[in-house]
Amino acid sequence: MNLRGLVSVSGKPGLFKLIGQNKSGFILETLDELKNKIVVNISTAKMASLEDITVFGEDSDLKLSDIFSKMKESKSIPDPKTADGKVLRSFFIEVAPDHDQERVYASDMKKIITWFNTIKDLPLFNEAAPEPISEAAATESLLKKPEPVIMEKPKATKAPGKSTTRLSQKSK
Repeated sequence: MNLRGLVSVSGKPGLFKLIGQNKSGFILETLDELKNKIVVNISTAKMASLEDITVFGEDSDLKLSDIFSKMKESKSIPDPKTADGKVLRSFFIEVAPDHDQERVYASDMKKIITWFNTIKDLPLFNEAAPEPISEAAATESLLKKPEPVIMEKPKATKAPGKSTTRLSQKSK
């Protein structure tokens, strides 16, 4: 499952696809039918990539992509709008048995189920996850010197109808 480029923005409902960046922020597109584009300010907005989100676990944190994989295999997924906390908890015990039941709230479970329902029909949901960029590869690409670009200067041309001699103001 390829979750790279999908983000959640604090204070904004739903999920977004990162499509670009400009000097003031990130350009995001909604994942619904409307495909609205918004610009989110870098300094004020808090964004979280779905690829990096984890859920509190008893021993170690659980990756959201692993939970989504188990939800994909599940027969029935409760409706996050109508299900109560007990139904959500029992479902979450089924798909993420090692989650920390004291620190993962019903609101978190509702949000995860809503996200799953949003992205389950997208083509990237069935794609293989891309390999993570290692620190060594990232550092190596930064240290690699760029190849010089040789550009030819255009030949200077004389502007038509102008004289090459000038008279200075002092010579009058």
